[in-house]
Amino acid sequence: MRTEDVLAAIATGLWRWDNASGIVTLDAEAARLLGLPAEPARLTEAAVRSRFHPVDWNEIDGVVHLAVVEGTLAEARLRIMDDRGRVIRTVRSRSKPLLDGTDYQLVGTIQEVAEPQPGTAARTPVTGDWRRSREAFLLDAGRALAEARSTAEVLRVAASLSMPGFSPDGLAVFGMAGDRLTIIGHHGHSAGDEGPFSSMSLDTDYPAAEVTRTGRAIYLPSPQEYLRRFPVTWPLARRFGRQSWAYLPLIVAGRTMGAWMAAFKHPVAFTPDERSVLTTVARMLAQALARAGVAESERELSLGLQRTMMPVLGPGLPGLQVAARYVPTGGGLQVGGDWYDMIQLPGGRMALVIGDVQGHDVRAAGLMGQLRIALRAYASEGHRPDAVLSRASRFLYGITDGEADGPGYGPGYGPDGDGQAGAGAGNGGPRFATCLYMEIDPVTGTLDIARAGHPDPAVRMTDGTVLLRPTAGGLPLGIDPDTDYPTTRLTLEPGETLMMCTDGLLETGGHDLDTGWERLRALLEEHDGKSLEELADRLVEAVHGPGSHHTTGPLADRREDDIAVLLLSRQGPAVPQAPRRTMMTVAQAEQQRIAAARQHLRQLLHDWNDEDQVDSAVLMVSEMVTNVLIHTDGDALVVAEVTCAGGARRLRVEVSDASDELPHRRHPGELASSGRGLMLMEMLAHAWGVDPRGEGKSIWFELNEPPVSPNGNGAA
Repeated sequence: MRTEDVLAAIATGLWRWDNASGIVTLDAEAARLLGLPAEPARLTEAAVRSRFHPVDWNEIDGVVHLAVVEGTLAEARLRIMDDRGRVIRTVRSRSKPLLDGTDYQLVGTIQEVAEPQPGTAARTPVTGDWRRSREAFLLDAGRALAEARSTAEVLRVAASLSMPGFSPDGLAVFGMAGDRLTIIGHHGHSAGDEGPFSSMSLDTDYPAAEVTRTGRAIYLPSPQEYLRRFPVTWPLARRFGRQSWAYLPLIVAGRTMGAWMAAFKHPVAFTPDERSVLTTVARMLAQALARAGVAESERELSLGLQRTMMPVLGPGLPGLQVAARYVPTGGGLQVGGDWYDMIQLPGGRMALVIGDVQGHDVRAAGLMGQLRIALRAYASEGHRPDAVLSRASRFLYGITDGEADGPGYGPGYGPDGDGQAGAGAGNGGPRFATCLYMEIDPVTGTLDIARAGHPDPAVRMTDGTVLLRPTAGGLPLGIDPDTDYPTTRLTLEPGETLMMCTDGLLETGGHDLDTGWERLRALLEEHDGKSLEELADRLVEAVHGPGSHHTTGPLADRREDDIAVLLLSRQGPAVPQAPRRTMMTVAQAEQQRIAAARQHLRQLLHDWNDEDQVDSAVLMVSEMVTNVLIHTDGDALVVAEVTCAGGARRLRVEVSDASDELPHRRHPGELASSGRGLMLMEMLAHAWGVDPRGEGKSIWFELNEPPVSPNGNGAA
């Protein structure tokens, strides 16, 4: 009797599907089962497709592809339709893919089966309920694995996956280390259970080793099957009491990087749908592990670069305390162009440097390292701050000039150098850097500061008042090799704390320089002046939350910009009732800084009893500075000081210029637009005057703070 006759007797037909030609060959029984005349036929793929339910046909692609990849049988349950679109029967197809290069043929059987009972419909692969559950699970799993950023997170996600209808209770991920198989992580096992599997040769008769060698999945639906195929290692697996196992290759870019084991305490048949789910999860798991591995390598490289490029602050000098933090931007290699440094100088002095090279990439980090070394060399040669920055600017210009066509800087950089790195900067142009260089004399507290387009430093005074210290500045380094960098001299009193930072600390979180400064100012005011390390942590946490100040661990959140912050505190007993003093220069070319002078004075008088007097002082300063800029050809130097004697405070403001011409009182007409400055001072100030000097003059006024009335308000 022929084989075809035997199969026909049990309602089973034969078919061959040629993928290359698109021709399907049917024997008589197969044709009958498809609702065609019971005779052998050769049909096109489209003609056969019309006989199957469209939902079931869509499943075939995935089943066949899975069988081709695994080298297993392609099994599917299919509903047969008549010419009117009605289901006339259900058949089960079992086919073996025969590969011919990139093409294949399916050779197999078609057999009629009974329709599923209503009670089991939800577990039948051809029903929509199971399919929807599977699709929802795969979407959730893909999303969770895509968000995992480390190997540990990937393994936690894999352990928490609840597969529809057949969730494993034991998982293990194997990786390769040379010619050895190792366990990367596991779930559902006790500590120490991984011992025998932690390092084995790829030649071992073990399912994970074979899967890693061949790149093909292995399904073991029963302990008997495990024992039959892997008798040598079966005793190792038997003690866990599992009933079924699936070992799938972890493949990325065509390379097998390991294997994934899913073990079950209940028997699993590993139907095509179940294998499809497991295969899809294995692919997502492999991609997630590959991404996590790359990210961890990048983090390790980043930390190595940080350790190499960021200095370890030494003990400083007697009477001075220093603290610093560096937090790189998130994403990719977490390195950038921000840096800080502390340099011991001859004569017992010390230099502090903070800067920001344009960009957040490896190129920026490399330039930062070169620039830091150059600054150290110039400082060690004994040059003053202005000369150090001038030489550093020429150095950076020399190594980046001609790097690429395009603008080297964008909007925000004026002659005073007040623009910040990154404002309108073109990525293709030569790189530049902002920098603040400061020399400290620990005995006197004198600070000599030179600034290249960097944010001004801030000082927290002994009474808690926090002020920006305006300093003269020049263009960022590397833009113009002939730029001059004037030096500003300040004095840091005992008990005062100075903060230097890059613009990332100010602008992160949607802030601009002004609103970012107000955010940090409140923290500086709250500081008790004791622990600089605690203050450094709080400043960074205010931007990124707790834990973000650590520079030696993984950074979980993406950061908008690198952050560097450097704190300096002068130790020693605070001077009782020490004067509160500030100073700033308003140049002829920067009349917009008159507004900054007004704001600066308001900050100095933040706790003054009489708001009307604060308004009067701001008005008089505005008049005095404006007169200098209009009636002379020089700059205005504003010095404001609050002193306290006998419990009463006094404000004294001086505005100096280089002109010898003394102001004189005028009697302006009713409609005159000027000439009222001295009249205002006579009306508003308790005392005022004009003092000639060797070169130029100084106009000053004084205001006495009124005593506080019993109701807490300043007296009228």
